[in-house]
Amino acid sequence: MAHNPQAPQGPDGQAHDPAGSTQMFRAFVDEGSPRPGSRQAAAPAPAGPRVGVIVGVVVALVVLAGVAWLAFS
Repeated sequence: MAHNPQAPQGPDGQAHDPAGSTQMFRAFVDEGSPRPGSRQAAAPAPAGPRVGVIVGVVVALVVLAGVAWLAFS
């Protein structure tokens, strides 16, 4: 974090956060972090979006081939 000498400083040298949002955010991040003793299986990447992209490209190529066939016939 950048050092700002003009920012108000608390007694411990940390800037005072009147809304407490920094502390709340840190608690949120710490809550979601994996614990050293727990294991989580890596979820496989969903194949849904990839299949959709492939189908979309194939449909686009078929439409372009149909338009080209109509244009040149």
